[in-house]
Amino acid sequence: MKKVFYLSSCSTCKRILKELDLPSEFVLQDIKKQPLDEEDLDVLYQGTKSYEKLFNKRAQLYKSRELKNKQLTEADYAELLLEHYTFLKRPVFIINDDIFVGNHKNTIAQVKATL
Repeated sequence: MKKVFYLSSCSTCKRILKELDLPSEFVLQDIKKQPLDEEDLDVLYQGTKSYEKLFNKRAQLYKSRELKNKQLTEADYAELLLEHYTFLKRPVFIINDDIFVGNHKNTIAQVKATL
């Protein structure tokens, strides 16, 4: 499987996708237009073994709901990821059996090396 979960309105996602110039076999899923479903989340969890690793703690909703002051469980993270697209740390690349989460330079370098 070759897939990218991204947000089309995110300038960082746009920059990374332009920089990578992905082959045409990649499926691009704009999470605002087509939010994560349970099947997507399950695939991502199988690759990361953690919902928290997929979770964007810089999201405005995270801050406005004061979630940092709560003890969130893996089940809470899973529920929140399904609830609203901004909770997914992005972009997320699935390349065969590997999953790369986020926009850190090292992560993008790993994606490039895997391509």
